Amino acid sequence: MTHMYDIHAGGVEIHPQDNFTWPGEKKIGIVFRMAYEWWSDGHWPGIGPMGNPLKGGIADLNAIGWAEYGHRRGVHRVLEIFERHQIKASILVCGIMAERYPSEVKAIADLGHDIVAHSYAMDVIPAYLDEQQEIDNIRRTTDLISTVIGYRPKGWISPRSTPSPRTAKLLAKEGYLWHSDTLNDDLPYKVDFGDCSIVAVPGTMEVNDLPLFMRHGQPPRAMVEIFQDWLDYVRVWEKRAIKIDPTVHAHVFGRPAGAGAFQKILEIATSADDVWIGTRSEMVEHFLSSLQK
Repeated sequence: MTHMYDIHAGGVEIHPQDNFTWPGEKKIGIVFRMAYEWWSDGHWPGIGPMGNPLKGGIADLNAIGWAEYGHRRGVHRVLEIFERHQIKASILVCGIMAERYPSEVKAIADLGHDIVAHSYAMDVIPAYLDEQQEIDNIRRTTDLISTVIGYRPKGWISPRSTPSPRTAKLLAKEGYLWHSDTLNDDLPYKVDFGDCSIVAVPGTMEVNDLPLFMRHGQPPRAMVEIFQDWLDYVRVWEKRAIKIDPTVHAHVFGRPAGAGAFQKILEIATSADDVWIGTRSEMVEHFLSSLQK
């Protein structure tokens, strides 16, 4: 049954078979992600390290400075962690970053990471846009990133992973292979709209620095504990394939204390012989190939 708030209304879902596994016949799939974000002129993060937002209309230079750390220092530290562990990650990139820091975005792509379109800016949220505005935003973001890295991104994640009811179909029509604007399942599934299709890759928020650290005030090591608890549970009790997406933001856990916790998660994952580690796009391509069998 569908309703007006269903992102895939009008689409037919095609799910993995019960015996689906990740490459190497692994049950556990892990995608590491970093968000490389910015806001449009006149906008800034809604949450900063002080926790108490200023009155409306007043530029929050504290929050802006906090966010600037991402492209000044944090992005480089996280990329070094990925390189140290020989990990190819999925990197969420706002179009404005490709516009203003093209050499940095190009360098990330040249390292072999999976570049994921993340709207033009963090304040450009599909849920607030009408249909033409949303199409314009998809095309603007895609063009900015494509011009810099030399190819179209395969995947899209909206700010807050918050789409409009038409986002998935619009992305499919614009040629996107996948989106992650839902939290409604454990595994990827294909959505066929008849004249186009897209793969939905539901995200996970359990191991994500922004809600844990910025909103709920948990220490960085809490993210390591949650990740280990998740692994301990799924190893014993999950019978089907499953995945998780440990995620940091360049301006949040790109700082040393948070980076240290994220590195511990990578150490746990890369030392395990029962997990597959890949990018979101690799995950989607593997899933689609399984439908051919």
